Amino acid sequence: MSNETIKTFLNAVSDTLYSYILIAVLIGVGLYFFIRTAALPLRMFKESLRVVAEPPEKEGEVSSFRALMVSTASRVGVGNIAGVATAVGLGGAGSVFWMWLIATLGGASAFIESTLAQIYKKKGPHHSYGGPAYYIQTALKKNWLASSFAVMLILTYMGGFNLLASFNVADAFSAYSWANEWTPWIVGAVLAVLMAVSIFGGTRRLTDVTGVLVPIMALVYLGVGVVVIVLNYQNIPTMFKAIVSGAFDFRFETVAGGFAGSAMMHGIKRGLYSNEAGVGSAPNAAASASVSHPVKQGLVQMLSVFIDTMVICTLTAFVVLASGVEGTDLLKGAPLVTASIATVLGGFAQPFVSTALFLFAFTTLIGNFYYAEVNFRFLLRDIDFKHWMLTAFRATAALLVFAGALLEFEVAWNLGDILMGLLALINLPVIVILGKKAVDCLKDYQAQRKAGKNPQFVASSIGLDPGELDYWQDAAAPVAAASAVPVNA
Repeated sequence: MSNETIKTFLNAVSDTLYSYILIAVLIGVGLYFFIRTAALPLRMFKESLRVVAEPPEKEGEVSSFRALMVSTASRVGVGNIAGVATAVGLGGAGSVFWMWLIATLGGASAFIESTLAQIYKKKGPHHSYGGPAYYIQTALKKNWLASSFAVMLILTYMGGFNLLASFNVADAFSAYSWANEWTPWIVGAVLAVLMAVSIFGGTRRLTDVTGVLVPIMALVYLGVGVVVIVLNYQNIPTMFKAIVSGAFDFRFETVAGGFAGSAMMHGIKRGLYSNEAGVGSAPNAAASASVSHPVKQGLVQMLSVFIDTMVICTLTAFVVLASGVEGTDLLKGAPLVTASIATVLGGFAQPFVSTALFLFAFTTLIGNFYYAEVNFRFLLRDIDFKHWMLTAFRATAALLVFAGALLEFEVAWNLGDILMGLLALINLPVIVILGKKAVDCLKDYQAQRKAGKNPQFVASSIGLDPGELDYWQDAAAPVAAASAVPVNA
């Protein structure tokens, strides 16, 4: 099968998924939970800011903030730079509106899936753990579906997303004048080696250093972006007009092809890729947090969607649109961001964007692998575990990072989009089926807050038998709610 045939096939599958199926499912499920939770992402945004600062419920375990950082580290990456620029370049300014809509509705979906992960989480030797595979297995008793989700998540995050992250870094470095045909090979090799050193546990130095550098780089990126937007102030009115007018330009000549190429399709694709709401990834991190009530971590993960899309993605989009640089089939992704920043910063733009991409991509690679390993261990739960299995799994992850740098643009993005879409099609129906428990949990939380208490979770309060759960059995006694510590409501 030729490269052109592969590209044509992947493009057709991706367009079909996002032109018909996922547009309906994502907006439908997000709107459903937005209504069921009474506009939760807007109504309880202030509460999410309050609970994120709370210390862990059990001393020495993972706090809400630390769990937020794990999920945000995975969310905030190449999608916030290259992904947004791709949407704006190919779908137009209107794609920004659809990213905002997906984030607003997706915040409700993110709350539901992360609250479910907390309810059905398991006890671990150092901290709790869980995710969609675990709530599918425990609540639905569907081992085959839980295993299918775990396999698809591994393929999506260790495969599709890490291939794509590696590709975007190589693509950014290929824009230098000194770059040649060996540049992707070198970039891929460097990323693969750094990945291997980190995940094989030989040293934590690289991840520790990156853990300091990336938050700083994120702030610097935001600062540079604001400067570019402000110095291109004359284009700001035109930018907002283009976002509003372009949002509903469905390119009716392509309606028969399912809005292919429209602002809606590109905005939903890139919005979902960036914030991952409803995909089932963040719940793997959410389950690790030590909180007194599952809703607290649901609110925190809802906040992560806001940080990702409404702040960082929006900044990238504004940088591109305010610069006046037009995206084309030849100028898209990271190079489009570079060209936009260069309108103000000149030659500094190229090293700045490539450095930001490298740092963001590296932490994304590690975060994605964490999700994959959690689900790999789920698959091995009934197997006589051998250390070589994990070693082989980690070696494969490093090789995939190297391979990603050698991909072509269309193949890299379409492969990531397809795998992500299939993963969402497993998780979204599941959270609709189980969503009532999360909504009941929210009502219980609100009632306790209204009574001036620090909410404490009791399984029976939402109609669950404590015997069905693992982590929350210790909180089964009804006295737990009555003894809640009063707080300022």
